Amino acid sequence: MFSYCTDPQTLEGLAWMACYLTTGKHLLFYGSFFVVIGLMFVTVPCALAMGFAGALASRSQIAPLRWIGKSYSALVRGVPDIAFFLFVPLALDQGLEWLRLKIKCPDWDQPIRQGNDFVVCAAAKLPLSSAPQWQHEVYGIVLAIAAFSFVFGAFAAFVLSGAMNAVPRAQLETAEAYGMTRRQTTWRILVPQMWVYALPGLSNLWMILIKATPLLFILGVEDIVYWARELGGHKTGAYDYPHGDWRLWYFLALLVFYLSLTRVSEVILGRLSRRLSRGQATMAGEEMRRAA
Repeated sequence: MFSYCTDPQTLEGLAWMACYLTTGKHLLFYGSFFVVIGLMFVTVPCALAMGFAGALASRSQIAPLRWIGKSYSALVRGVPDIAFFLFVPLALDQGLEWLRLKIKCPDWDQPIRQGNDFVVCAAAKLPLSSAPQWQHEVYGIVLAIAAFSFVFGAFAAFVLSGAMNAVPRAQLETAEAYGMTRRQTTWRILVPQMWVYALPGLSNLWMILIKATPLLFILGVEDIVYWARELGGHKTGAYDYPHGDWRLWYFLALLVFYLSLTRVSEVILGRLSRRLSRGQATMAGEEMRRAA
């Protein structure tokens, strides 16, 4: 990045460190922080949507929908997360390639399962072999978002279902007495009031999601853990910037990043909780009323 970085062998001290920290790989390392933050902000609405659908399904009067909603939440909560983080991207990837195979190569006569390999025609591959590298990386991130959304959506469904049950039944009965239909009662009375009861559980899910982002490394995404291990490892004289084992310092930087992100989240969620509790018939709402 700097003009004096052309010959690393002649550098020392702060000049060496400045050039070392601005190499191309380090810029990718810094960019991976934004990848992690972006993944969380995309995963949250997706997981909330799946959780909300699961919570409504578990309360449905239609038996098959109710069974699906309850089974989804119980299944994911009863199986280790790592299993779904590995299964969902693989199943989704192979499912999409199988659909593309039926469309792109209808005359394909070879078996798809050949030993441990999943074989499709070249036109059905996702992404295509000729696609640029950024498409492969984006595709991997999309699969990771799907896995995170599927897992955390189940936990969100359990939290939202409990929050719906926590809304006072008397308010729902009052709405029904005024002639509201079940749908009107759900969307005008139940859903607006459930968030104050759901926020503590959703806050915990957000914190767990922050701690779960290093699993991107397992899914093959070049995230901050990947680059910390790659850059911090021992570099011999064969590299432009040789150094010893610096992984401790890189992982300390990750520690500071995650602790800072957690602290900022606590402040924002605390303010959101106070805002939602205002005027509500909850302990926090009653304390605010008395303080006023």
